[in-house]
Amino acid sequence: MVRILVGILTLVAVMGLTGCEEQKAPETSEVRPVRTVVVSPIRIEDTRQAVGEIRPRQESDLGFRVSGKLVTRAVDVGFTVKKDALLAKLEEQDYRNKLQSAEADVNAAEAVLVEAQGAEGRQRKLWTSGVTTRANLETATKNLNSAQAKLESAKVAAEMANDQLSYTELMAEFDGIVTAVGAEPGQVVNVGQMIVRLAKPSELDAVFAVAEVAFETFKPDDRPAVIVTLLSDPTILAEGVVREVSPVADPATRTYQVKVTLHNPPEQMRFGASVSGRIRATSTPVVVLPGSALFDKAGKPAVWVYHADTTAVALKPVTVGGYETDQVVVSEGLVEGDIVVTAGVNQLREGQKVRLVEEAQP
Repeated sequence: MVRILVGILTLVAVMGLTGCEEQKAPETSEVRPVRTVVVSPIRIEDTRQAVGEIRPRQESDLGFRVSGKLVTRAVDVGFTVKKDALLAKLEEQDYRNKLQSAEADVNAAEAVLVEAQGAEGRQRKLWTSGVTTRANLETATKNLNSAQAKLESAKVAAEMANDQLSYTELMAEFDGIVTAVGAEPGQVVNVGQMIVRLAKPSELDAVFAVAEVAFETFKPDDRPAVIVTLLSDPTILAEGVVREVSPVADPATRTYQVKVTLHNPPEQMRFGASVSGRIRATSTPVVVLPGSALFDKAGKPAVWVYHADTTAVALKPVTVGGYETDQVVVSEGLVEGDIVVTAGVNQLREGQKVRLVEEAQP
């Protein structure tokens, strides 16, 4: 009986030791299958866009050079006018009276000059014959010079009065379209007050408000080409070039105004039309990966890179230049020839052995 108990105890001990050895046996590391691509940087079109509006390149506020009561405004917003066409007119009676007064002063000055010329001529003859004194001759000469100066002054005053009379009519400086009016008939207007705003229809700008980050890749002297399309109909487009970039940001929006001069814009691009602008340029070489390749490491983007010598993967931080529908554009962090895992990234860990499902494709 004792022998039987000893045998049973020995068998239990052996089984226990065998179980412990089985529990302590090391597990073989899992080799996961993955899909990969080979990094090959390429240049892609710049897809940055901005929304703006069509504005005239040249737009002038026209006003009278004299003040007065507005009696006629011959145009309204939307009117097309030719150069030297009448836009508005002031009451002219006061300025006509000034002109008549100035002309009368000219006539009077001419009469005084004739009298002074006669007096000076008589005194000169008497001086020659020795009848009069030199003082009388000098006085006559002085009166003659004074009369000539007063006549010149009267003529200048008459010319100014005539000009002021002509200023009561506001004429178009160039062919254009009236985009705004600033006064109505019967209103008393001041010198320089805007009466009509006139724009040249043949020269158009597309004006955009652009964030500062958009200028990071451009030099101050760059004037890139821009494709401008109507928001209501993207098939209607025009090409242009950046003409002006505001040196000061808007205090409210913190954006910079960019003006793009359009070349041969279509008729549908009228003043005030909403448009979209896209720079016609290519980026620096970037890497385009499927969106599934991106991994989040402590809140920063990264990708798993496969190393053929160890058949393991390692996490590599990257800089994302932009996101598309099902792709991600990586601007920094990868070099040509890197093998990037594109599927199953969330099940990987640092240094894990992997097996390529298929040959990596560039």
